[in-house]
Amino acid sequence: MTQVLDLAKRLIAAPSVTPATGAVFDEMQAMLEPLGFAIHRFTRGNGPAGSDEAPVENLFAIRKGAGPGHFAFAGHLDVVPPGEGWASGAFEPEQRGDLLYGRGAVDMKGAIACMVAAVADVPRDAGTISFIITGDEEGPALHGTRALIDFMRANDHAPDLCLVGEPTSVNRLGDMMKIGRRGSVNMWLSAKGTQGHVAYPHLADNPIPRLVAAMTELDALALDDGTDWFQPSNLEITDIEVGNPAHNVIPGEARARLSIRFNDRHSGASLSEKVTAICARHQVDVRPVISGEPFLTPPGAFSQMVADAVEAETGVAPEASTSGGTSDARFLRSVCPVIEFGLVNATMHKRDEAVAVADLSVLARIYTRIARAALDG
Repeated sequence: MTQVLDLAKRLIAAPSVTPATGAVFDEMQAMLEPLGFAIHRFTRGNGPAGSDEAPVENLFAIRKGAGPGHFAFAGHLDVVPPGEGWASGAFEPEQRGDLLYGRGAVDMKGAIACMVAAVADVPRDAGTISFIITGDEEGPALHGTRALIDFMRANDHAPDLCLVGEPTSVNRLGDMMKIGRRGSVNMWLSAKGTQGHVAYPHLADNPIPRLVAAMTELDALALDDGTDWFQPSNLEITDIEVGNPAHNVIPGEARARLSIRFNDRHSGASLSEKVTAICARHQVDVRPVISGEPFLTPPGAFSQMVADAVEAETGVAPEASTSGGTSDARFLRSVCPVIEFGLVNATMHKRDEAVAVADLSVLARIYTRIARAALDG
C-alpha cells in the first residue's frame, strides 16, 4: 500500500491542468524507467496557450517481454482546474483519515499510480506491456491520444488489448466497468437576418422565429429507443444567444448550440446530416463538430477477464455498462478491444477530490491480475 500511495502522491503533487506538460511527465518517466520501460515523449500542437492548438505532451512507454502478447494501460495525466475552496492545496496531496485528497486523486492519477505499481508484479517473460498516457483528455483531445495512436501505428506498437483507467466504479470499487460509450457531437446553429427598427418590420428580417422553429422541430426528435447495450440517444439544446441590448431593434443574427449523445444506431455524420436538413428548411446554418463515435467491446473473453480479476480481489461482480460521458477509449477502440475500469467516481472534478487509500492497493492488485491474464492469452 505504501508504494502505490507514494506514487499517487508524486503524480498529484505535479500540477497538470489540461493541457499537461513537463513535471508530471518527468515523474511518470522516473517511475517507469526503473521497471525496464523504454520511454518515448513528444509534444504535438503549436498554437497559443488556451487554444485548441496549444502544445500537448504525450508519453508512450513499452517494456518488451518474451511472450507473444501485448497488453496496454491507457490514461491521462491532465486534470480539470481545481477551483477555489479546497480544505488543503489541490496539488498538495494530503492523507486525512482513510482518504487521500488532491486534484486527480480519482480522475485519474490515482489509477495511473495503480498501473505503475501493478506492472512491477508482472514478470517480463509474460509478454509486452505498454503505457499510453496523454496530457489532453480533459481538454479538446485533439493532440493527445490521437497523436499517440499515430505514433503506435508508425512504430508497430499496437497492443492486443487495452484497459483505460477511468473512474468507472459508482458506489464501491469494482461495481462497474465500461464496455462501451456513446458518441458525442456538438453543433452550432446560426440564423442570419437583417437588422432594423421594430416599428418598421418590413424593412428588416428577424432571424429569431426561424431559429426557434428549427429548435422546436429538433427538440421534438425521437432519435431511437435505445439498444441492448445503449440507452436512447438524446439531443439537448445547450445555449441560445442573440446578444441584443436594445428593446427597439430587430437583431441581425440569432445563434444556438446543441449537443447529441448517441448510441451505435447512428454516426456523427448521419446525425449532422439529419440536423442540417431540418435547419435548412428554416434557413438556419449548422456547424457540427464530432467529438467521438460510439463503440462497444461486446461481452466476451476480455470483459470476463476483467470481471474475474475484480471479483477475486473485491468479491464484487462488476456490471458491464455503456453509461456516462466520453473518454479516450473512443479513439483507442480503433486500435484494439478496449475496456474501462477504475476507481469510485463520486468526487471526480469536484472540490476536495479524494480516493480511499485502501482502494489504491486493491486496484493495483486487480490491474496486476488483468495484465497477467491478458498476457497469458
